[in-house]
Amino acid sequence: MVNMKETDAPIRLNEEERKKLRVEVRELCQSFGNEYWRKLDVPREYPYEFVEALTKAGYLSVLIPQEYGGKGYGIAEATIILEEIHRAGGHAAACHAQMYTMGALLRHGSTEQKEKYLPGIAKGEIRLQAFSITEPEAGSNTTGIQTFAEKTKDGYIINGHKNWTSRILQSDLLLLLARTTPLEQVEKKSKGISLFLVDLREIRKSQPEALVVEPVRTMFNYATNKVWYKDMVIPHNSIIGEEGKGFKYVLDGMNAERILLAAETIGDGYFFIDKAVKYASEREVFNRKIGQNQGVQFPIARAYASIKAADLLRYEAAAKFDAGDSCGEEANMAKLLSSEASWEAANICLNTFGGNGFVDEYDVERKFRETRMYQVAPVNNNMILAYIGQHVLGMPRSY
Repeated sequence: MVNMKETDAPIRLNEEERKKLRVEVRELCQSFGNEYWRKLDVPREYPYEFVEALTKAGYLSVLIPQEYGGKGYGIAEATIILEEIHRAGGHAAACHAQMYTMGALLRHGSTEQKEKYLPGIAKGEIRLQAFSITEPEAGSNTTGIQTFAEKTKDGYIINGHKNWTSRILQSDLLLLLARTTPLEQVEKKSKGISLFLVDLREIRKSQPEALVVEPVRTMFNYATNKVWYKDMVIPHNSIIGEEGKGFKYVLDGMNAERILLAAETIGDGYFFIDKAVKYASEREVFNRKIGQNQGVQFPIARAYASIKAADLLRYEAAAKFDAGDSCGEEANMAKLLSSEASWEAANICLNTFGGNGFVDEYDVERKFRETRMYQVAPVNNNMILAYIGQHVLGMPRSY
């Protein structure tokens, strides 16, 4: 964790202020109800209107310091926003990257980069939604990436192939991870990797042939793509921090990503609980509410308890992150437990609805598909268990 100066500390809202924030976000989300998300789901269309509304309300710039036009909030407050989006039946995949990519730019970017881009992002004039890391051959083995940035007197020439580069078509800026030193020339494979902030507007204008994007249709509405970089030239000042230390910068931001996405799954979990409770309290079979049956009621109650437990761990992780304390254990466990709890709630909700749960107009099957992702991405839960086993419990490295 990077040491934080007192002036860098985020603004922490008190409980009443957090409740007010929650209500405000909930009211905005009510304007984009389940019917809105259902309509976009079939053609897999990007929710431009929703993202625009969030941007105008300032919710996507909450982590940007006030000096650059943001709200200067902490991760804890940001998680409330994402949770409410999901509890309302939405999906924050369209915009959450603008929150978790902030860390690399804020903590390691140059003053020039911050002054050039952060005010525009805070105003909603510039979108930082794309993060290009994963490659087909490397997968979770990030140090095995092959995309290469060759340094020249004029800048860097980038060649490579990425997958799961989401929202690049909707973004103005891109965070790109690439090797700057060949793997065989470094003592440690995590070295020689650099992080770049790419202005996609300039690339599209002057080098359109250098960027090839192929949209990928997934089982839920997620604007992701395969990307090829072909002799793409970017200036020297595109690099974030020091050359060769990009992997460290990415790791530094992963705790924030874990915490933020844990909030999304918690929101999903509450969505399923809310749906199941309402349906079980209204649906009558054999002349009685199905919620009277312990076989229906008890699983819902147990799923709620699991979500509530993960919720508490989310806040513990966020509090440590915002204080600048080490939070790898809490952040990873929050993501692990919340993703499992939301999946438990999803299955129980589907069981409660019975056949109707498979009908799109009830919205259960859509959210069922969406919440399944979190056990696999942005990091597989098995990788989290490996982290806990090695770094928390001190057992031998498993991979």
